[in-house]
Amino acid sequence: MAVTVLVVEDELKIRELVRRYLERENLEVVTTGSGAEALTILERGGIDMIVLDLNLPDVSGESVAAEYAGRVPILMLTAKSSEADRIRGLELGADDYLTKPFSPRELVLRVQAVLRRGTTTAAVSERSSFGEGVMIIDESRREVTVGGTLVEVTPTEWSLLTALAASPGRVFSRSELINRVRGYEFDGYERTVDSHVKNLRRKIETDPHEPLLVETVLGAGYRLGVSRDKA
Repeated sequence: MAVTVLVVEDELKIRELVRRYLERENLEVVTTGSGAEALTILERGGIDMIVLDLNLPDVSGESVAAEYAGRVPILMLTAKSSEADRIRGLELGADDYLTKPFSPRELVLRVQAVLRRGTTTAAVSERSSFGEGVMIIDESRREVTVGGTLVEVTPTEWSLLTALAASPGRVFSRSELINRVRGYEFDGYERTVDSHVKNLRRKIETDPHEPLLVETVLGAGYRLGVSRDKA
């Protein structure tokens, strides 16, 4: 089945450039320059990923992201290039963030990496229980349950959690997690791991300020703070 990417970009030349490069990779592409139209398209379903500009003439990209983050993978494509802007974009639930001007080949690489994160995972067993049943990761369904409640996570959060869950207690550095989660070297983006961890903790921790599941190891990185339950 073909994968369909929605490109939301108000600049026609950029929109068509992105469309051409994605179609070369055998992806189906739907385009719009309107945030309002993007929401209408997304409501109809059938979209597997969004390439999203933030500076739109009507409904903002931030509003689109707030509505669909966690439901559809999002790569933000924007001229907002400061570290604060990038962190804010990731905190809105984006899976990746690319600033303009950009390399079309890099955009394709990142789209492919995000799509892979939606279908593959680290080597956890099909259904694993942690912390005496506090958290259950079901790989076959790509579901996370905490305290009996199903938690909706983005593809990046899923990859991050399953990477940690593959080796409970082991400390992963930020650079190692970037490579495991994104699938390629990504200089200068180690701090984005912190943003994804912050988002993940809001969803799975009883108290995100006193995390018990995803622990910080000062000066080293992160680890899963609960053990895998015996079968």
